[in-house]
Amino acid sequence: MKTNDKLSNGSRRTFLQLSAAATAAMAFRIATEASLAAEDRNVFHPGAVVIDANENPLGPCDAARKAIVDMAPQGGRYSYWLKEEFVKTFTEMEGIKPEYLHVFPGSSEPLHFSVLAFTSPTKSYVTADPGYEAGMKAAAISGARIVKTPLTKSYSHDIKAMLAAAPDAGLFYVCTPNNPTGTLTSHSDIEQLLAAKPKGSVVLVDEAYIHFSDGVSALDLVKANQDVMVLRTFSKIYGMAGIRCGTAIGRPDLLAKLENFSSWSAMPITAMAAATASLKHEHLVPERKQVNATIRQKTFDWLSSQGYSFVPSQSNCFMLDTKRPAKEVIDAMAKRNVYIGRIWPVWPTYTRITIGTQPEMEAFQAAFQSVMKNSTTTGYAPSPSLKTRRSYPDGQSWPSA
Repeated sequence: MKTNDKLSNGSRRTFLQLSAAATAAMAFRIATEASLAAEDRNVFHPGAVVIDANENPLGPCDAARKAIVDMAPQGGRYSYWLKEEFVKTFTEMEGIKPEYLHVFPGSSEPLHFSVLAFTSPTKSYVTADPGYEAGMKAAAISGARIVKTPLTKSYSHDIKAMLAAAPDAGLFYVCTPNNPTGTLTSHSDIEQLLAAKPKGSVVLVDEAYIHFSDGVSALDLVKANQDVMVLRTFSKIYGMAGIRCGTAIGRPDLLAKLENFSSWSAMPITAMAAATASLKHEHLVPERKQVNATIRQKTFDWLSSQGYSFVPSQSNCFMLDTKRPAKEVIDAMAKRNVYIGRIWPVWPTYTRITIGTQPEMEAFQAAFQSVMKNSTTTGYAPSPSLKTRRSYPDGQSWPSA
């Protein structure tokens, strides 16, 4: 075969591969916590307590709000330098090289693009059950086999089970703290997964909720150039869910594979300004971590005192046992103007509760007590029932292990 023919055939193959990738990227709708919640959303009434989507009721910090206001008059320009400033600030804080960081409008895009890049009909997608379901939606597009493994008795990812269930794995997804349970998977478990995983596969560690916890980040494994990527978002502790900023952190060669599914575009300048200001706020993370932990513990103390069961969490959400089909409880709570989270099919008598403000959690307690005192048990473990109302992007419905 002539050289030109070889090049032509190779070019055609490359073109077809890229075309298939582009078609797949356009063929699906990226699932986010917001979109998952909106699948069954009702209109909220005035004064509603909304604790169903793992949102942070505190919103952006004062410095971020000021940065947004100050930047708004420049909204007619792309202002690429703002992204450069953000990257410089983030990478210097975390001790990573700038080329190891890609910025996105939230962490949902890199999650989906990672699934598309590293899974296929011959490379499985492996996740926990219950776990954040957005990646499974992307796997359905890539044609990958979806492997769901139960959590351990301590509600961490069962690394041994994940490895055993998918010797053909392309991507292992580990969300820690886990959504929806708010429980940690140890750094040593992630190291074990990296050491024993199939050659060529990648571990994706979602650290959306890491700042609420005492967990150890996997960024050191990225710095060690292992087959791992880490996702971060400003939607949770930074209170910027509606502003949209997130990152993917990994070796440049791994990040480059996401680019086949991600067209380059300027980031919203208000998001860049707010995120940079948030990073520079020295006390923001520890202060908000303490606020969340205090309200969470008061909620747990009340639930325990009333004899209700729940999964202990280190995040801004937890799974509550309703002792009957959780949907019934969700519906009953909504009638009391308190909106709680969705269900994971594997745990049908559990529903996810987001930690709100102290007044919001007190309203939740009053409504939940009323619902449970007027309910009958159907033989399921204790957990509040869910109402048919909304569904959010960061988790689905499953019972506890």
